[in-house]
Amino acid sequence: MQVSSLNEVKIYSLSCGKSLPEWLSDRKKRALQKKDVDVRRRIELIQDFEMPTVCTTIKVSKDGQYILATGTYKPRVRCYDTYQLSLKFERCLDSEVVTFETLSDDYSKIVFLHNDRYIEFHSQSGFYYKTRIPKFGRDFSYHYPSCDLYFVGASSEVYRLNLEQGRYLNPLQTDAAENNVCDINSVHGLFATGTIEGRVECWDPRTRSRVGLLDCALSSVTADSEINSLPTISALKFNGALTMAVGTSTGQVLLYDLRSDKPLLVKDHQYGLPIKSLHFQDSLDLILSADSRIVKMWNKNSGKIFTSLEPEHDINDVCLYPNSGMLLTANETPKMGIYYIPVLGPAPRWCSFLDNLTEELEENPESTVYDDYKFVTKKDLENLGLTHLIGSPFLRAYMHGFFMDIRLYHKVKLMVNPFAYEEYRKDKIRQKIEETRAQRVQLKKLPKVNKELALKLIEEEEEKQKSTWKKKVKSLPNILTDDRFKVMFENPDFQVDEESEEFRLLNPLVSKISEKRKKKLRLLEQQELHEKEEEEEPEGKPSDAESSESSDDEKDWVEEVRKQRRLLHQEEKVKRQEQLREDRQTVLKPQFYEIKAGEEFRSFKDSATKQKLMNKTLEDRLKLEAKNGTLSISDTTVGSKQLTFTLKRVSF
Repeated sequence: MQVSSLNEVKIYSLSCGKSLPEWLSDRKKRALQKKDVDVRRRIELIQDFEMPTVCTTIKVSKDGQYILATGTYKPRVRCYDTYQLSLKFERCLDSEVVTFETLSDDYSKIVFLHNDRYIEFHSQSGFYYKTRIPKFGRDFSYHYPSCDLYFVGASSEVYRLNLEQGRYLNPLQTDAAENNVCDINSVHGLFATGTIEGRVECWDPRTRSRVGLLDCALSSVTADSEINSLPTISALKFNGALTMAVGTSTGQVLLYDLRSDKPLLVKDHQYGLPIKSLHFQDSLDLILSADSRIVKMWNKNSGKIFTSLEPEHDINDVCLYPNSGMLLTANETPKMGIYYIPVLGPAPRWCSFLDNLTEELEENPESTVYDDYKFVTKKDLENLGLTHLIGSPFLRAYMHGFFMDIRLYHKVKLMVNPFAYEEYRKDKIRQKIEETRAQRVQLKKLPKVNKELALKLIEEEEEKQKSTWKKKVKSLPNILTDDRFKVMFENPDFQVDEESEEFRLLNPLVSKISEKRKKKLRLLEQQELHEKEEEEEPEGKPSDAESSESSDDEKDWVEEVRKQRRLLHQEEKVKRQEQLREDRQTVLKPQFYEIKAGEEFRSFKDSATKQKLMNKTLEDRLKLEAKNGTLSISDTTVGSKQLTFTLKRVSF
């Protein structure tokens, strides 16, 4: 079982292990399990859940007991019984299957659409009937109230086959040259077909007339998307009475409300591949859209990505097991994909043990593939002296760095710095000694990082303890003793930069307070040198001096802010002077400018006059334009002023 995680959503792949040949004996299989770890750890959820070459489509029966899949080569259909976790039957066909549909709750009534224009009906016992449509079909839907099969394909007509009468009815004539996909709304029976021109036509089966037309190709083009060809409709799916999702051949998914011709949301897969499958997940308000490379799960209200699934091989079809977190994929490989996502829902009843298995994996996580590798950047390779390995099999390029074997990394690092382990060992011993010393009765020492901040917190804590209203106020936790803020006084990266502009402006009295605390720090350091560990905590300045200084600070805070601002202006002035000095020393090279097409170059004076005119105020510009005769001012009936500008003609 392989585990992957994206956005803290874990996906368990149940079909990632090695598959064993059918002709192997049980004895050889047991021997392989002893030798090969991958074979021993694999989970075979359904026995022989694969095709000889490629799987094209996969679906689940309405009762959830059977999984049906078609594939090549040779063309065939396989039915798996989930209660028995094994193959129930296999039937070979005359030609490849484009798509199929189960008309009953189980596998007893199946309709297959072949790529040679044949429609094949199967019953529980096997082949039942075969007929042909005039044009090559691409998709079909079944209308339960009227028992009609609607076929769309390489034609402008939608063919209707009535299963109750056993004959073809008058087709529906669309405005499209060809139709790719179709779907029927299960709530009110609206029939929709996606055309090759990027439109969706909606028909009422009761009156056999078109009731709506959506131009999805124009709506799918956004400011960020790059379209090289006309988007055609490649996927179509209804959800409820008013929601419809449309997938295009350029990789966009459009979410529509049937009451509006504008999409509610446009989601781009960013791969430029046709959308092959669309599914709605109602419990979490998600949409599962899949192209040949990736399955994306995103929120249908906000469009925010929930998680994604990217198999090793191209995807042909995706099926979401109803009311569960299981996902089935038909890939360009013999093995069909089985994925379990606990966040989407529980495991199906026939494999309820998956919930216990995933809980055990959560409690005892195993090492992943990346634990055997170390990610290093180019700078790390330069420090280790391994830049000559770039391009070799020892380094696998990934994003802005490389993956290398962890054993090679440790070996080279030991050769570069052989005393690194000794230094690490000494640091650990030093930390242990400091931890034991902290348990003794000793003086309160200030931390190494942010000493002034720690001193300020200590003073505030002492003032709170001395105050008379201490009992009335709830005692708040101290930052110095809180483990959540422990790193702030240990890691040098959290050191407060007192020279920054923000710190100096937000703390107007920082200079005087810092001087006062620095004096107190010096006194504390002198006392720590002379006193032993058994002595009491050193005191700072007398309270009278501190109170007098604090009162002076409160009076002079305005002058301190002004002083800090003057210092900042002086520093900026010095920086500008240095920049001007550097600019004078640099030698400017001539620059060439390209004139745009359709424009004529007259002189540089025009641009200079335009620049001067733009720098003037509105009043000066109005006076200048009135002087030239290009401006007229008149009063309106309301009492406002109206300005009229006339363009000045220039002769070339």
